Amino acid sequence: MATNPVQFIQQVRSEVGKVHWPTRREVMLTTVMVFIMATLTATFFFLIDKIIQLGLGAVLGV
Repeated sequence: MATNPVQFIQQVRSEVGKVHWPTRREVMLTTVMVFIMATLTATFFFLIDKIIQLGLGAVLGV
């Protein structure tokens, strides 16, 4: 069932009105949390990589 452009715009406006938009504080908190988690993950994998590198170095005698 096709709708005309006017109906489509009305439906879009209606749906946008239902969206819960986050507050500035919520956006800032989630952004900070993403940076913290990315840093922790990068540190974790760096340490695991170094441990594997040391283990392989010891086994291969390099």
